[in-house]
Amino acid sequence: MRLFLFLAVVLTLALPASAQEANGTITTENSAQQDAAIAMRIREILGELGNYEDVSVTVSEGVVTLRGTTTSAIEATELDPLASRVVGVVAVRNQVTETTDIGDRLNPAIERFRARFNQFVTFLPLALIAAAACGIVVFLGFSLARMRQPWERLAPNTFIAEIYRQLLRIVFVVFGIVIALDILNATALLSTILGAAGIIGLALGFAVRDTVENFIASVMLSFRQPFRPNDTVEINGDIGKVIRLTSRATILLSFDGNHIRIPNASVFKSRIINYTQNAERRFMFSIMVERDADLQETRTMVANTVQNLPFVLTEPAAQTWIEALHPAGVELVVTGWVDQNATSIVLAKGEALRQVKLAVQAAGIVIPDATQAIQLTRDTKPATPDLIESTQVETVDASEDAALERIVAAERQDEITQDLLREDSLKE
Repeated sequence: MRLFLFLAVVLTLALPASAQEANGTITTENSAQQDAAIAMRIREILGELGNYEDVSVTVSEGVVTLRGTTTSAIEATELDPLASRVVGVVAVRNQVTETTDIGDRLNPAIERFRARFNQFVTFLPLALIAAAACGIVVFLGFSLARMRQPWERLAPNTFIAEIYRQLLRIVFVVFGIVIALDILNATALLSTILGAAGIIGLALGFAVRDTVENFIASVMLSFRQPFRPNDTVEINGDIGKVIRLTSRATILLSFDGNHIRIPNASVFKSRIINYTQNAERRFMFSIMVERDADLQETRTMVANTVQNLPFVLTEPAAQTWIEALHPAGVELVVTGWVDQNATSIVLAKGEALRQVKLAVQAAGIVIPDATQAIQLTRDTKPATPDLIESTQVETVDASEDAALERIVAAERQDEITQDLLREDSLKE
């Protein structure tokens, strides 16, 4: 009985130990199979990539060990995330280094160059067709732009006609590029190109803002034509005859014979007085008479004196009015109208003033002088009799203006192609 109990105890203790040994053997076999599967999976991935022929893979308890060489350090570092993504990998020990063999390092570059060359050879015929299509479209646009008609008929001057031609060239160039990109199936690049062009254009616009403003003003002045060649104008206080309007500035010839160059941006924004717009022009001057004079009779006499001058127009008539009372006397303002195409305005004003002075003195009216002068004289010589001033009206013509007009005409002939003004265009 005791022997039977002893055998039962021994069997009871032996069965759990045998089960543990069996479980341990099964677990070890499963771990080895899993490690082998991980190693096989990583080798398959590296084989598909084709750049890791010299890399060996070992796996133990889920820890992957990589050894060997690659053609670049970048390829070696890319192994860490690649192996980590495999299921079951616990850690990665990357012992791969960059190879020092020159041949191995050159082979990938040669392969890449060969592949790109083959791609270029395959792409070349299509690129030539796209370039030919773009060239035909651009050639057609430039040929149309070189035609004299209808651009010179549509434009008021050669400057605007050239702008039309340039715009036509740009349109055909863009159209040719679109066609070429469509043939190459690369129309997505067009938005990138246009975006870059827009940014560059905006930057250049801010950088050359004054130049752009001057150019736009030149275009607007070419359309508006506020003056013509040989017109007498006043711009920003500068008075002279217009020589030409260029793409950058307006050139005036002052009455002193000097050239005045005014930027078109300033001309476009300035107040322009065109004295040549109307042939009739008024001159004006003031004269002082004594307070005791009959002002109504004096005013009538002065007006008639100016009106009777041969160069003064009858319509509008000459006028005289009382401007102000001064301590020295009464100020009268005298006006008269002349045809400035036939009469010089400054000579007409001077001769009218002289004739009014003679008429006032002949009527016994004193022209007061507010100045005080001290004269020291000796009675060693007899007094010189007063000279009698001629009352004959002098000839007043526009010979000086005609001379300036000839100078302007000669200068316009030198650079006639750069002038934006046309005699036959509409005037503002």
